[in-house]
Order: sequence, then structure tokens, then C-alpha cells
Amino acid sequence: MADIVQVRRTPLIRAGRACSRLGRWVLGLVIFLSMVATAPPDAMAAPYAAMVIDARTGEVLHSRNADTRLHPASLTKMMTLYIAFEAVRNGEISLDTKVKISRNAASEQPSKLGLKTGQRIAFRYLIRAAAVKSANDAATAIGETLAGSEAAFARRMTRTAKALGMSRTTFKNAHGLTQKGHMSTARDMTTLGRHLLYDYPEYYNLFSRRSTDAGVRKVPNTNRRLLAAYRGADGIKTGYTRAAGFNLVASAERGNERVIATVFGGKSSTSRNAKVAELLDLGFRRAPSRAKLRRPARPPYQGNRGLGTQLASAGDSAPNGAAGKTIRVSGLVKTSLRPKGRPASAAPEAPTLLAEAQTSTTTADAPTTEAPSAASEAAPKLDRDVLQASITAAIAEAEVIAAVAEQASPPIAKPRPFVGLRPMARPARLAENQTTAEPEPVVVTRLSTSGGRYWGINVGRYGSRYQAEKVLLRTALAEMATLDGSLRKVVRTPRGFDANFLGMTKESAALACRRLSARNITCETVGPS
Repeated sequence: MADIVQVRRTPLIRAGRACSRLGRWVLGLVIFLSMVATAPPDAMAAPYAAMVIDARTGEVLHSRNADTRLHPASLTKMMTLYIAFEAVRNGEISLDTKVKISRNAASEQPSKLGLKTGQRIAFRYLIRAAAVKSANDAATAIGETLAGSEAAFARRMTRTAKALGMSRTTFKNAHGLTQKGHMSTARDMTTLGRHLLYDYPEYYNLFSRRSTDAGVRKVPNTNRRLLAAYRGADGIKTGYTRAAGFNLVASAERGNERVIATVFGGKSSTSRNAKVAELLDLGFRRAPSRAKLRRPARPPYQGNRGLGTQLASAGDSAPNGAAGKTIRVSGLVKTSLRPKGRPASAAPEAPTLLAEAQTSTTTADAPTTEAPSAASEAAPKLDRDVLQASITAAIAEAEVIAAVAEQASPPIAKPRPFVGLRPMARPARLAENQTTAEPEPVVVTRLSTSGGRYWGINVGRYGSRYQAEKVLLRTALAEMATLDGSLRKVVRTPRGFDANFLGMTKESAALACRRLSARNITCETVGPS
């Protein structure tokens, strides 16, 4: 009996084990799918594109997927700022104009300045917040202020893009958050960066500020790490959304050379900055040392013409709750009315001559049987002799009046010419001071400002200078806390190229080595020789 029970239990046990294995497999699949769905944005790979140009000439030095339409993210604000600069230059608005923040602008998603509905803030602070902080609420407020609504401003942005030669770009908003149809390319954004540099150089310094006063608070630059780590970097704009990845349009100047590099679809801000640094290095290697500057042509100013919008009163942006609403105004002239004739009463009366007044008294009592139909019939008809007598009498009367006026008026004294003042003699005490010899200049020897910064660190020896410079740049980006302000230097030796950070104190060099060693990065301190 026990054998029969054992035989019957065996299939049940096997079935239970199979169900258990199936359950574990299903559970593992569910966990994997949930991990993919909730993966951090850094792990979601966005399409990659890149572009490098010589900013002086516009010559393309490197490109990859440069014409693929992708999500620009906050690179969009470059166009928002371009139009803001254009509006200030052409008198649409001033930097000190107070802008009223709408409910639509205040409700934008981060990154934002934290503006409140109904708050008033100077236009210059909106520009700073959009350029440095990449604030979405500030960008929307700029668009609503200049075009009446964000939708109308997006049409102006697209029209300006076409005028700049950005043929594959379409804007749907002023901030760059993901929206259907809001697309651009690496080539178009590189073109826009070049126009910002040369069309409005007076505002370009905004993009190199590590931080700035945005009116309500001081805000840091989203591109501060690259600005601090890459020599010559002075802009321009970062961008990130989950659909776009980590984007950046960067520009750097070394000597007479200037390069602009654009990256779409970076996996993280660190890897994006490292890639942009590599592209800038590539650009400086390929760009000629001397090149004639060929500035891009600035498009003609059009303002809001043809956008079908109506602006609010000065200083007000779109009304609360009405953001995105477009008010179309028809400016077509349908009829042209013929101007009416001037009324007879408005015509100036003709001067009456003295002789005419005397002769007209004889006909004043004559009855009028019919109203005159023309101006010529209203005047009394005089014969030739009477008319000549009237003219002669008027001339004689004018001569008499002029003579009487000349006798009555007192003679006008002619003004005496100004002969000036005689210069006074120089005081004796000043003359004595002038003759004294000037004291000899005192030469002050400048003291050393090194502050004991004779130490450094070595992060390895490599087979080529390029490889050593690449490691130095990556190390500087990874360890900014202790390497900030140090000098990157590659020293050639018989055995290879040493990658060194110099200009450090003994304590800072030791601390940097400890931190790098904790990350499994080779590091040795280098003392003064």
C-alpha cells in the first residue's frame, strides 16, 4: 500500500516542482521589466549626433548624424534668447521692462526659477535665468511677453530658424520640454550657436558666467563643470530630457582659433562633457592657425509681423489662464473711401481791400434773388478801373503804415563784439612747484605668489601625448574638488609621456592622490625638483 501511495505522489511532486520553476521564471521576468520601466534616465540611450565647426569660417571639421531630427531639449532656449536679444536691439522691449508672470509660465516643470503667478520681474533677469539656470518658467515668460502667447512665439522661433538657415528645425515651445513636432538637428543647433556668438556679441558673456543674479536669487550655471575644466571654454548651452538625453552646444577659444562642438544624446552629464572635450580637441587639431573671419549674415528683422497675434499692454505677458491662446487680427483693407471736400465755412476768408470796402457799400442793399452756386459767383463783380484804384489805394496805405511804424520804433543798438577776458598771471607758488624736480620712481619687487604650490601629482605614463592629455582631462572632470586650479601638463620622457597635475601644495597633492587611489586610479605625488 505504501508503494502505491509513493507512486501516486511522484507525479504530483514533479508537477509542483515544474510550477515552482515556472513561477520563478515569471517572477524574474516581471522584475526585469519593472527595472527597465523604472530605469534611471542616464541608462536610457538616446540617439547620438555630433557636429564640430571652425567658428571663424563655418567650415565643418567633424559630423556624425548631424542632419538627423532629434529632440533639442533646453538647447531650444538658445533661440528664445536670440529673439530676446533681437527684440531689445530693435526697441520692442527694454532690459528694465517689468514683466508680469502668467499662470502658464509659473506652472512650468523644472528646471525653473520659481516665479509666482502675478509676480513682476525685470526682463533682464528672465534672460539671465534662461541663459544660466536654464529656467523653463523664465523662457515661457519671455515668449509670452514678446509675442502675446507661447504658441505665437513658437511660430516666430521657427520663422527665425528658417531665416538663419536651420532648415530642419521646428519649435513648438520656448523652453524645450518634449512635445510632438518639436525637433532640431546637431547641424542646426551648431548654426544657431555661431549666430549667437557673432550676431549679439554684447550678450555672449552670459553663457560663460559660473553664476548670476536672477533677481529673486543667485543661480549657478548648468554648464559650470565644462567651463571650469576645459581651457578656453566660454559657453554655450546644455540640455536634457529623457527623450533627448544629455545635449550640449559648447564653444572654446584658444589664441586666434575658435571651435564650436555640439553633442546630442549623451548618456550622462559627465560622459557628455568628456565627449564634447574630445570633439573640441579634435576641432583645434584640425582648424588652421590662421583663418579670415567670415561672419554669418544676420537675418532681416521682422518682429511679430505675419504671426496673427495681438500683444498685451506694455509690461504684461499673456493673461492668467489664457496662455497659448492666439488672437488673430485681420489687417486686410476691404474698401477705400473717397475723401470728402472741405466745408465752405472752413475755407479762409479773402482779405478785404480798403477801396473794395468803400465801393461795396453801394451794392449792399441790392436784393439777392438766387444763392450762388460757385465761389466765383459769390464775389462782387468790379470793372477794371475800380479794381486798379483799389490796388493803388492798398499799396499807398501799406506804405503809410510802414513809415509810421518805423518812426515810432526806437533804434536797435548793435551788440558789441565779445573781446574776452585778459588771462591772469600764474600764481607764484604754482610756478615754484612746477620747477621742482619730480621724485624718482620707487621700484617695488613683487613677492612670490606661489604660496608653496611646488607640488603635483602623476596619473600615469602613456605612449602618446594625445592619450596623456585625454587622461588628464577625464581625471580633472572626475575629481574637480581637489584638482580645481591646478595645471595640466604632459612631460615627454625617454619612456613615454607623463600625465601630471602641477601647481599644488603638498597637502592638496596628497589628498588628491588618496581620493584618486580610492577610485583605482594610479597616482603618485611629485615634489619640487
